Amino acid sequence: MTSAPSPRVSRARAFPLIWVVPIVAIAIGGWMGFRELRDRGKAITIDFADGSGVEAGRTVLEYKGVSAGTVEAVELRPGLAGVSIRLRLTRSAESLARAGAHFWIVHPEISFSGVKGLDTLVTGVRINVLPGGGPPAAHFTGLDKAPVPEVTDEGRAFILRTDRLGSLTSGAPVFYREFKVGKVEASRLSRDSTSVLIRVHVDAPYGDLVRTSTRFWNTGGFSFKVSLFGGAELKDTSLESLVTGGIAFATPDVGAVAPAAPAGAQFALASEPNPDWLKWSPKIPIRSPDTADESQPKGGILDELIKP
Repeated sequence: MTSAPSPRVSRARAFPLIWVVPIVAIAIGGWMGFRELRDRGKAITIDFADGSGVEAGRTVLEYKGVSAGTVEAVELRPGLAGVSIRLRLTRSAESLARAGAHFWIVHPEISFSGVKGLDTLVTGVRINVLPGGGPPAAHFTGLDKAPVPEVTDEGRAFILRTDRLGSLTSGAPVFYREFKVGKVEASRLSRDSTSVLIRVHVDAPYGDLVRTSTRFWNTGGFSFKVSLFGGAELKDTSLESLVTGGIAFATPDVGAVAPAAPAGAQFALASEPNPDWLKWSPKIPIRSPDTADESQPKGGILDELIKP
């Protein structure tokens, strides 16, 4: 009787577990590097007069609340004429790099007109952009402050001329019979520097309230007058206009109501109203917002009058 042959046992060499962690780390690093190269967009350069708070690798470019790029370097310009920021866009945001685009640095701002950029106290400053419509570009000059927001409302804008700006700021309210119908958009000195030009926007459907004979006056600030025979008089104004400044207007009710003022019409801004203006109460029909005229021109002469 023959005995069965002995089984042959072979041991497979076990994979050293110590290599698992390095291999996984290399795989993750490779994937992250691939994703970075895949999402990496073009680099652009933005010149600013001041780069306070901007940090390489931390400060981001935002558009509509979404990160669109990251600052790679911050350097002084030749002759110490400002700072130059090199920014790397994400691939999906490359279309932002077009001529006519406006870039500005968002800092925290606390004023009577409100609080802006408060989140930058925690996250650090950021750069915002308003896209342009020109050809692709790689070099831009940044703005010192945020541009005037584009008005999408179909109302009307007018230009007011005054000797002094006073407490009026961008965003200050415009009232008709103490009802808010618009706001101040921007202001600048006239070309001969003898007066201040203020652009106000009256929302739809209240644009027709402004007629060619309308009078505007400043409602901001605190005024208290005392006379020997007239007693004391306190300026009647809202709390909002007391803090941020404000403008009111009225139209004469004597005879036929004057025609509606076209967009871009200029008016004088009085420091205070004539007592008769407060009594005017013409019947001016206004249309509901869903039937407001959408054909009113925007920009053009208004931008020429107000831009620095």
